[in-house]
Amino acid sequence: MSTTHEVLSPLPGTFYRRSSPGAAPFKSEGDWVVVGDVLGLVEVMKQFSEVAAEVAGRVGSFQVEDGDPVDPGQTLVIIEVA
Repeated sequence: MSTTHEVLSPLPGTFYRRSSPGAAPFKSEGDWVVVGDVLGLVEVMKQFSEVAAEVAGRVGSFQVEDGDPVDPGQTLVIIEVA
């Protein structure tokens, strides 16, 4: 039986899955992550805050698209806990 963990947005802003428009995504669905791996960035007024994995496991799904606006506490990523 698999347990899941929701990674929540720490801030209101815009969620980005990559460090720049031409860069590869930090992580994709199905990728394995460990605690501290960067999953994306939330940008607020030109300041970027990293969103990192809080548990080890596999990225199950992203709940928002690259460039979507997000609210604090909104689910960004679901991790299937290993």
